[in-house]
Amino acid sequence: MLWRMKVAFVHDYLMQDGGSERVLLALHELFPQAPIFTLFFDPKRAHPSFRSLPVKSSFLNHWPLAPKHYEWYLSLMPHAVESFDLSTFDLIISSSASFAKGAIAAPGSLHICYCHTPTRFLWQERFGYVNELPQPRIVKRFLPYLLHRLRIWDRLAADRPDIMLTNSFTSRERIKRYYHRDATVIHPPVDVDRIPLSRTPGTFWLSGGRLVSYKRFDLIVKAFDKLNMPLKIFGRGPEEKKLRALAGEKTEFLGAIDDATKIGLYQNAIGFIHPQVEDFGITAIEAMAAGKPVIAFGKGGITETVIPGVTGEFFSNQCWEDIGNAVVRFKPEKYDPEVIRRHAEKFSKQRFQEEARAFIDQAVAAQKIV
Repeated sequence: MLWRMKVAFVHDYLMQDGGSERVLLALHELFPQAPIFTLFFDPKRAHPSFRSLPVKSSFLNHWPLAPKHYEWYLSLMPHAVESFDLSTFDLIISSSASFAKGAIAAPGSLHICYCHTPTRFLWQERFGYVNELPQPRIVKRFLPYLLHRLRIWDRLAADRPDIMLTNSFTSRERIKRYYHRDATVIHPPVDVDRIPLSRTPGTFWLSGGRLVSYKRFDLIVKAFDKLNMPLKIFGRGPEEKKLRALAGEKTEFLGAIDDATKIGLYQNAIGFIHPQVEDFGITAIEAMAAGKPVIAFGKGGITETVIPGVTGEFFSNQCWEDIGNAVVRFKPEKYDPEVIRRHAEKFSKQRFQEEARAFIDQAVAAQKIV
Protein backbone atom coordinates (compact mmCIF):
# COMPACT_ATOMS: atom_id res chain seq x y z
CA MET A 1 0.00 0.00 0.00
CA LEU A 2 1.26 3.49 -0.81
CA TRP A 3 1.05 5.47 2.42
CA ARG A 4 0.16 9.03 1.51
CA MET A 5 -1.09 10.12 4.91
CA LYS A 6 0.45 12.80 7.04
CA VAL A 7 1.77 10.95 10.06
CA ALA A 8 2.83 12.17 13.50
CA PHE A 9 4.28 10.37 16.50
CA VAL A 10 3.62 11.30 20.14
CA HIS A 11 5.92 10.00 22.88
CA ASP A 12 5.89 10.67 26.63
CA TYR A 13 9.39 12.10 27.06
CA LEU A 14 12.79 11.57 25.48
CA MET A 15 14.94 11.77 28.61
CA GLN A 16 16.55 8.32 28.58
CA ASP A 17 17.49 5.43 26.31
CA GLY A 18 15.07 2.66 27.28
CA GLY A 19 12.85 0.03 25.75
CA SER A 20 10.00 2.38 24.86
CA GLU A 21 12.42 4.66 23.03
CA ARG A 22 13.70 1.70 20.98
CA VAL A 23 10.09 0.89 20.04
CA LEU A 24 9.59 4.49 18.92
CA LEU A 25 12.76 4.41 16.79
CA ALA A 26 11.70 1.16 15.11
CA LEU A 27 8.24 2.55 14.36
CA HIS A 28 9.66 5.82 13.12
CA GLU A 29 11.71 3.98 10.51
CA LEU A 30 8.39 3.09 8.88
CA PHE A 31 7.57 6.82 8.55
CA PRO A 32 11.00 8.52 8.58
CA GLN A 33 9.66 12.01 7.75
CA ALA A 34 7.05 12.07 10.52
CA PRO A 35 7.57 14.57 13.37
CA ILE A 36 7.82 13.31 16.94
CA PHE A 37 5.90 15.31 19.55
CA THR A 38 7.12 14.80 23.12
CA LEU A 39 6.75 16.54 26.47
CA PHE A 40 10.48 16.80 27.20
CA PHE A 41 13.57 16.22 25.09
CA ASP A 42 17.16 16.14 26.31
CA PRO A 43 19.50 15.25 23.41
CA LYS A 44 22.29 14.34 25.84
CA ARG A 45 20.22 11.74 27.71
CA ALA A 46 18.08 10.34 24.90
CA HIS A 47 19.28 7.84 22.30
CA PRO A 48 21.70 9.59 19.89
CA SER A 49 19.46 8.74 16.91
CA PHE A 50 16.87 11.28 18.06
CA ARG A 51 19.29 14.17 17.52
CA SER A 52 18.80 13.96 13.76
CA LEU A 53 15.04 13.38 13.85
CA PRO A 54 12.26 16.02 13.72
CA VAL A 55 11.52 16.17 17.46
CA LYS A 56 9.05 18.82 18.69
CA SER A 57 9.01 19.25 22.46
CA SER A 58 6.20 20.85 24.46
CA PHE A 59 6.29 24.29 26.07
CA LEU A 60 7.26 22.62 29.37
CA ASN A 61 10.65 21.68 27.94
CA HIS A 62 11.69 25.34 28.08
CA TRP A 63 10.63 25.98 31.65
CA PRO A 64 13.19 26.38 34.46
CA LEU A 65 15.11 23.21 35.40
CA ALA A 66 12.91 21.06 33.15
CA PRO A 67 15.72 18.85 31.79
CA LYS A 68 16.86 17.80 35.27
CA HIS A 69 13.60 17.94 37.21
CA TYR A 70 10.80 17.36 34.71
CA GLU A 71 8.82 15.50 37.39
CA TRP A 72 8.19 18.90 39.02
CA TYR A 73 5.75 19.64 36.20
CA LEU A 74 3.71 16.47 36.64
CA SER A 75 0.44 18.34 37.18
CA LEU A 76 0.87 20.23 33.89
CA MET A 77 1.73 17.26 31.69
CA PRO A 78 -1.89 16.42 30.71
CA HIS A 79 -2.38 20.00 29.51
CA ALA A 80 0.95 19.93 27.68
CA VAL A 81 0.17 16.74 25.75
CA GLU A 82 -3.27 18.10 24.86
CA SER A 83 -1.63 21.28 23.54
CA PHE A 84 0.04 19.49 20.63
CA ASP A 85 -1.55 20.66 17.38
CA LEU A 86 -2.25 17.43 15.49
CA SER A 87 -5.08 18.86 13.40
CA THR A 88 -3.32 18.40 10.05
CA PHE A 89 -2.31 14.76 10.54
CA ASP A 90 -4.20 11.74 9.20
CA LEU A 91 -2.46 9.14 11.37
CA ILE A 92 -1.20 9.62 14.92
CA ILE A 93 0.89 6.88 16.51
CA SER A 94 1.44 7.39 20.22
CA SER A 95 4.09 5.52 22.17
CA SER A 96 2.84 5.72 25.72
CA ALA A 97 3.67 4.54 29.21
CA SER A 98 1.98 7.62 30.70
CA PHE A 99 0.70 10.76 28.96
CA ALA A 100 1.14 10.37 25.18
CA LYS A 101 -2.06 8.38 24.75
CA GLY A 102 -3.95 11.54 25.80
CA ALA A 103 -3.02 13.43 22.64
CA ILE A 104 -6.09 14.80 20.89
CA ALA A 105 -6.45 13.70 17.27
CA ALA A 106 -8.47 15.52 14.62
CA PRO A 107 -11.91 14.23 13.54
CA GLY A 108 -11.54 11.68 10.77
CA SER A 109 -7.93 10.84 11.63
CA LEU A 110 -6.72 7.54 13.09
CA HIS A 111 -4.98 7.32 16.46
CA ILE A 112 -3.07 4.09 17.17
CA CYS A 113 -1.48 3.83 20.61
CA TYR A 114 1.35 1.45 21.44
CA CYS A 115 0.66 1.31 25.17
CA HIS A 116 3.75 -0.09 26.88
CA THR A 117 1.88 -0.30 30.18
CA PRO A 118 -0.84 1.52 32.10
CA THR A 119 0.81 4.47 33.85
CA ARG A 120 2.84 2.75 36.55
CA PHE A 121 2.92 5.54 39.13
CA LEU A 122 -0.88 5.93 38.91
CA TRP A 123 -1.86 2.28 39.03
CA GLN A 124 0.31 -0.76 39.83
CA GLU A 125 3.24 1.16 41.40
CA ARG A 126 1.32 4.05 42.96
CA PHE A 127 2.42 3.49 46.57
CA GLY A 128 6.07 2.98 45.74
CA TYR A 129 6.12 6.16 43.67
CA VAL A 130 5.00 8.33 46.58
CA ASN A 131 7.40 6.72 49.03
CA GLU A 132 10.47 6.90 46.79
CA LEU A 133 10.09 10.34 45.24
CA PRO A 134 12.95 12.56 46.53
CA GLN A 135 10.70 15.38 47.71
CA PRO A 136 10.11 17.07 51.10
CA ARG A 137 7.60 15.40 53.41
CA ILE A 138 5.06 18.20 52.96
CA VAL A 139 5.13 17.65 49.18
CA LYS A 140 4.59 13.92 49.63
CA ARG A 141 1.62 14.64 51.89
CA PHE A 142 -0.24 16.39 49.07
CA LEU A 143 1.00 14.17 46.26
CA PRO A 144 -1.73 11.50 46.66
CA TYR A 145 -4.40 14.13 45.93
CA LEU A 146 -2.61 15.13 42.73
CA LEU A 147 -2.22 11.49 41.70
CA HIS A 148 -5.93 10.94 42.27
CA ARG A 149 -6.76 13.74 39.83
CA LEU A 150 -4.21 12.45 37.35
CA ARG A 151 -5.69 8.96 37.65
CA ILE A 152 -9.08 10.30 36.56
CA TRP A 153 -7.49 12.05 33.57
CA ASP A 154 -5.44 8.97 32.71
CA ARG A 155 -8.50 6.73 32.65
CA LEU A 156 -10.34 9.14 30.34
CA ALA A 157 -7.26 9.62 28.15
CA ALA A 158 -7.08 5.86 27.60
CA ASP A 159 -10.36 6.09 25.67
CA ARG A 160 -8.92 8.51 23.10
CA PRO A 161 -6.91 6.16 20.87
CA ASP A 162 -8.98 4.34 18.24
CA ILE A 163 -6.79 1.24 18.56
CA MET A 164 -4.40 0.00 21.21
CA LEU A 165 -1.32 -2.17 20.76
CA THR A 166 0.84 -3.42 23.59
CA ASN A 167 4.07 -5.29 24.24
CA SER A 168 2.95 -8.47 26.03
CA PHE A 169 -0.03 -10.42 27.27
CA THR A 170 0.92 -9.26 30.77
CA SER A 171 0.44 -5.63 29.70
CA ARG A 172 -2.73 -6.58 27.85
CA GLU A 173 -4.26 -7.88 31.07
CA ARG A 174 -3.27 -4.69 32.91
CA ILE A 175 -4.87 -2.57 30.18
CA LYS A 176 -8.06 -4.59 30.55
CA ARG A 177 -8.04 -4.14 34.33
CA TYR A 178 -7.29 -0.42 34.52
CA TYR A 179 -8.58 0.92 31.18
CA HIS A 180 -11.34 -1.60 30.41
CA ARG A 181 -10.35 -2.04 26.80
CA ASP A 182 -8.56 -4.62 24.71
CA ALA A 183 -5.16 -4.35 23.02
CA THR A 184 -3.39 -6.34 20.32
CA VAL A 185 -0.03 -7.79 21.36
CA ILE A 186 2.99 -7.10 19.16
CA HIS A 187 6.15 -7.93 21.09
CA PRO A 188 8.65 -5.04 21.02
CA PRO A 189 11.79 -5.05 18.87
CA VAL A 190 15.14 -6.34 20.09
CA ASP A 191 18.10 -5.60 17.84
CA VAL A 192 19.39 -9.18 17.98
CA ASP A 193 21.32 -8.81 14.71
CA ARG A 194 23.75 -6.45 16.46
CA ILE A 195 24.57 -8.99 19.18
CA PRO A 196 26.92 -11.79 18.05
CA LEU A 197 26.47 -15.30 19.41
CA SER A 198 28.99 -16.27 22.08
CA ARG A 199 30.03 -19.86 22.76
CA THR A 200 32.57 -18.80 25.36
CA PRO A 201 31.85 -19.84 28.97
CA GLY A 202 31.35 -16.75 31.06
CA THR A 203 33.31 -15.62 34.09
CA PHE A 204 30.67 -13.52 35.88
CA TRP A 205 26.92 -13.13 36.29
CA LEU A 206 25.22 -10.09 34.78
CA SER A 207 22.20 -7.90 35.41
CA GLY A 208 21.27 -4.34 34.63
CA GLY A 209 18.84 -1.66 33.58
CA ARG A 210 17.42 1.38 35.35
CA LEU A 211 18.30 1.09 39.02
CA VAL A 212 14.83 1.69 40.45
CA SER A 213 13.19 -0.12 43.34
CA TYR A 214 10.56 -2.17 41.50
CA LYS A 215 13.28 -3.92 39.49
CA ARG A 216 14.54 -5.49 42.76
CA PHE A 217 18.27 -5.37 42.09
CA ASP A 218 18.66 -5.36 45.87
CA LEU A 219 17.76 -9.06 45.88
CA ILE A 220 20.55 -9.89 43.44
CA VAL A 221 23.07 -7.83 45.39
CA LYS A 222 22.15 -9.55 48.67
CA ALA A 223 22.32 -13.01 47.09
CA PHE A 224 25.77 -12.43 45.60
CA ASP A 225 27.05 -10.92 48.82
CA LYS A 226 26.20 -14.23 50.50
CA LEU A 227 27.52 -16.32 47.60
CA ASN A 228 30.73 -14.29 47.24
CA MET A 229 30.58 -14.74 43.47
CA PRO A 230 31.36 -12.23 40.69
CA LEU A 231 28.45 -10.03 39.59
CA LYS A 232 28.35 -7.04 37.24
CA ILE A 233 25.44 -4.59 37.14
CA PHE A 234 25.07 -1.91 34.46
CA GLY A 235 22.82 1.14 34.57
CA ARG A 236 22.08 4.10 36.78
CA GLY A 237 19.15 5.20 38.90
CA PRO A 238 17.97 6.43 42.30
CA GLU A 239 18.70 3.07 43.96
CA GLU A 240 22.41 3.04 43.08
CA LYS A 241 23.72 4.43 46.38
CA LYS A 242 21.61 1.99 48.38
CA LEU A 243 22.71 -0.95 46.23
CA ARG A 244 26.37 -0.08 46.54
CA ALA A 245 26.01 -0.10 50.33
CA LEU A 246 24.55 -3.61 50.20
CA ALA A 247 27.09 -5.03 47.75
CA GLY A 248 29.82 -7.53 48.47
CA GLU A 249 33.42 -7.28 47.30
CA LYS A 250 32.82 -9.16 44.05
CA THR A 251 29.90 -7.02 42.87
CA GLU A 252 30.84 -4.33 40.34
CA PHE A 253 28.61 -1.40 39.32
CA LEU A 254 29.36 -0.25 35.79
CA GLY A 255 27.09 2.79 35.54
CA ALA A 256 25.82 3.99 32.18
CA ILE A 257 27.45 2.09 29.32
CA ASP A 258 27.27 2.24 25.53
CA ASP A 259 25.83 -0.50 23.35
CA ALA A 260 29.23 -1.94 22.40
CA THR A 261 30.22 -2.35 26.04
CA LYS A 262 26.88 -3.95 26.87
CA ILE A 263 27.23 -6.45 24.03
CA GLY A 264 30.67 -7.41 25.34
CA LEU A 265 29.19 -8.00 28.79
CA TYR A 266 26.49 -10.27 27.38
CA GLN A 267 29.08 -12.28 25.47
CA ASN A 268 31.31 -12.86 28.49
CA ALA A 269 28.65 -13.49 31.13
CA ILE A 270 27.71 -16.85 32.58
CA GLY A 271 24.07 -15.82 32.42
CA PHE A 272 21.69 -12.92 32.99
CA ILE A 273 19.57 -12.44 36.12
CA HIS A 274 16.13 -10.84 35.88
CA PRO A 275 14.56 -10.45 39.37
CA GLN A 276 11.67 -8.09 38.59
CA VAL A 277 8.10 -8.25 37.31
CA GLU A 278 8.43 -6.54 33.94
CA ASP A 279 5.99 -5.77 31.15
CA PHE A 280 8.31 -7.51 28.69
CA GLY A 281 12.05 -7.45 29.50
CA ILE A 282 14.25 -6.44 26.57
CA THR A 283 17.58 -6.92 28.38
CA ALA A 284 16.79 -10.61 28.91
CA ILE A 285 16.22 -11.06 25.16
CA GLU A 286 19.50 -9.26 24.43
CA ALA A 287 21.33 -11.70 26.72
CA MET A 288 19.67 -14.64 24.97
CA ALA A 289 20.71 -13.18 21.60
CA ALA A 290 24.29 -13.68 22.79
CA GLY A 291 23.41 -17.29 23.63
CA LYS A 292 23.30 -16.73 27.37
CA PRO A 293 20.61 -18.28 29.61
CA VAL A 294 18.40 -16.20 31.89
CA ILE A 295 17.49 -16.80 35.52
CA ALA A 296 14.26 -14.90 36.17
CA PHE A 297 11.43 -14.41 38.62
CA GLY A 298 8.60 -16.35 37.04
CA LYS A 299 5.98 -13.62 36.73
CA GLY A 300 5.16 -10.95 34.17
CA GLY A 301 6.25 -10.59 30.58
CA ILE A 302 9.38 -12.69 31.08
CA THR A 303 7.18 -15.80 31.14
CA GLU A 304 6.42 -15.09 27.45
CA THR A 305 10.09 -15.00 26.44
CA VAL A 306 12.03 -17.51 28.57
CA ILE A 307 11.54 -21.26 28.06
CA PRO A 308 12.41 -23.13 31.29
CA GLY A 309 15.13 -25.71 30.76
CA VAL A 310 15.88 -24.42 27.25
CA THR A 311 16.71 -20.71 27.44
CA GLY A 312 16.81 -20.28 31.20
CA GLU A 313 15.07 -21.00 34.49
CA PHE A 314 12.46 -19.39 36.71
CA PHE A 315 12.62 -19.01 40.48
CA SER A 316 9.31 -19.01 42.35
CA ASN A 317 9.71 -16.50 45.17
CA GLN A 318 10.95 -12.94 44.76
CA CYS A 319 13.62 -13.20 47.44
CA TRP A 320 17.41 -13.29 47.56
CA GLU A 321 17.40 -16.86 48.88
CA ASP A 322 15.68 -18.18 45.73
CA ILE A 323 18.06 -16.26 43.49
CA GLY A 324 21.06 -17.67 45.34
CA ASN A 325 19.64 -21.18 45.16
CA ALA A 326 19.07 -20.88 41.39
CA VAL A 327 22.64 -19.66 40.84
CA VAL A 328 24.17 -22.43 42.95
CA ARG A 329 22.15 -25.11 41.15
CA PHE A 330 22.83 -23.67 37.69
CA LYS A 331 24.46 -26.11 35.23
CA PRO A 332 25.89 -24.25 32.22
CA GLU A 333 26.47 -27.44 30.24
CA LYS A 334 22.70 -27.94 30.13
CA TYR A 335 22.20 -25.02 27.74
CA ASP A 336 22.93 -24.80 24.02
CA PRO A 337 23.89 -21.22 23.03
CA GLU A 338 22.69 -21.72 19.45
CA VAL A 339 19.25 -22.87 20.60
CA ILE A 340 19.00 -19.87 22.91
CA ARG A 341 20.05 -17.55 20.08
CA ARG A 342 17.45 -18.95 17.67
CA HIS A 343 14.74 -18.35 20.24
CA ALA A 344 15.84 -14.73 20.72
CA GLU A 345 15.63 -14.15 16.96
CA LYS A 346 11.84 -14.53 17.21
CA PHE A 347 11.82 -11.09 18.87
CA SER A 348 13.90 -9.31 16.22
CA LYS A 349 13.46 -5.75 15.06
CA GLN A 350 12.64 -6.97 11.53
CA ARG A 351 9.83 -9.16 12.87
CA PHE A 352 8.44 -6.24 14.87
CA GLN A 353 8.45 -3.87 11.91
CA GLU A 354 6.79 -6.41 9.63
CA GLU A 355 4.02 -7.07 12.15
CA ALA A 356 3.55 -3.37 12.92
CA ARG A 357 3.45 -2.38 9.25
CA ALA A 358 0.89 -5.08 8.41
CA PHE A 359 -1.27 -4.05 11.36
CA ILE A 360 -1.15 -0.35 10.50
CA ASP A 361 -1.87 -1.06 6.83
CA GLN A 362 -4.96 -3.02 7.80
CA ALA A 363 -6.14 -0.37 10.27
CA VAL A 364 -5.65 2.45 7.75
CA ALA A 365 -7.52 0.53 5.05
CA ALA A 366 -10.42 -0.10 7.42
CA GLN A 367 -10.51 3.59 8.36
CA LYS A 368 -10.40 4.57 4.65
CA ILE A 369 -8.21 7.60 5.25
CA VAL A 370 -5.80 6.93 2.39
